[in-house]
Amino acid sequence: MTREKQAALAAIEARAEKITDVADQIWEYAELSLQEEKSAALYCEALREEGFRVEEGICGIETAFSASYGSGRPLIGILAEYDALSGLSQKAGSTQREELIPGGCGHGCGHNLLGAGALAAAIGVKTYLEQRERQGTVILYGCPGEEGGAAKAFMARDGLWKELDAALTWHPEDVNEVATGSSNACIQVQYKFEGVASHAAAAPELGRSALDAVELMNVGVQFLREHMSDKARVHYAITDGGGCSPNVVQPRASVLYMVRSNRVAEAVELQTRVDRIAQGAALMTDTTFERKFIDGVADTVSNFALERVLYENFSELGVPHYTQEEHAFADALAKTYPGSDKTPGVAAENDSALREQVEEQRRQCGHAMNEFLAPLYRGDAFDPGSTDVGDVSWLTPTAQIHVASWPNGCPGHSWQNVSCVRTKIGHKAALHAGKVLAAGAIDLFEQPELLREARAEFEKRTTAGYTCPVPADAVPTIPD
Repeated sequence: MTREKQAALAAIEARAEKITDVADQIWEYAELSLQEEKSAALYCEALREEGFRVEEGICGIETAFSASYGSGRPLIGILAEYDALSGLSQKAGSTQREELIPGGCGHGCGHNLLGAGALAAAIGVKTYLEQRERQGTVILYGCPGEEGGAAKAFMARDGLWKELDAALTWHPEDVNEVATGSSNACIQVQYKFEGVASHAAAAPELGRSALDAVELMNVGVQFLREHMSDKARVHYAITDGGGCSPNVVQPRASVLYMVRSNRVAEAVELQTRVDRIAQGAALMTDTTFERKFIDGVADTVSNFALERVLYENFSELGVPHYTQEEHAFADALAKTYPGSDKTPGVAAENDSALREQVEEQRRQCGHAMNEFLAPLYRGDAFDPGSTDVGDVSWLTPTAQIHVASWPNGCPGHSWQNVSCVRTKIGHKAALHAGKVLAAGAIDLFEQPELLREARAEFEKRTTAGYTCPVPADAVPTIPD
């Protein structure tokens, strides 16, 4: 390992307590999408203390920010997230369901670690730039609302990511690996129907049922399913049924839709068909409706060149290791959910030979924490989930890693995750992720040919052009 990398990693280690304290404080705040005022303020304060130039409220999003250090090119972006999930309040380090705050929120996706790991990476790269006294800029982007709000997509609409030479990020997971493959684009829209209330027995002819409109819309979408792409998905939830009295014609009702497809342009097209079904339902019931755009994200574009750089550094740095006590906690937590024996990782999911390799690694590990680096997969892969990292990847070469932050097979968005990400296991994941990303970024600064290779691949993969799923007049919001 070069002296430059060693100095960067030493800077992260020297600030380990500060970084993990930030992770724990964000865990305590547990703020929902687009409401992360305390979390964003904490990051901005920590970054200013480290000498970064901080700009708050970027792209018109109150809880978004950027923090830069250096000057000139290349421009390397590090992506941070810090929003929590509702209904997941949980005591830390517990192996049973114990709410910390009844009905409260929790970091079931580990975003308290995600942001802290990005902070660690930015500090490491800043140290490198400081000592080398060379051209180059690192920018940490605070990206709120990943769980509902899709700030990165709104930033993409405003062209923010185009200026970067590359973007790097990570996500807590149950396995150590370099992520790859595409994901589903997703558009979320709320339909709020308005009708006329009336006595359902005495004067039904005077009523116009908004609930009927919602039900007819849902039926229309069911018939649409026959005529969608195999990889497309449409989900809905009735968020307001109009009341609880069956003898009243319901004057209002709302339904929230999510439209997914493996290509963002197809998702946008499918969304227009769902909009027409809403119009038809309103016509059939003589009601009106308001269409409220919530968010939209694009599919993810892989970049094998960047992924290789991250894998080489991950291999050199190894993976987090755990104490006997930490292993015992993880093993006990793994007994609280089914599926703890699954074979993890994108490589195992897409290649039978690599699957055998991962299974052997798990056997040798012998504990619930996956204390190994999964093999690098370089082929077509698809995750039916969605992320606004996809919008970044359409505008600049982008890559991300996963670092084991909870036991094998631990379900996403679970109380088990919340419990684990405020322990030493979670701390180790955030610090290690920061080191891998920093080391990878340093290679990009030191070896311009890597960025040229990544850019050439990016241009080839994005010849169709970026279709932004966010309308020009939309503003970040959450469902009513």
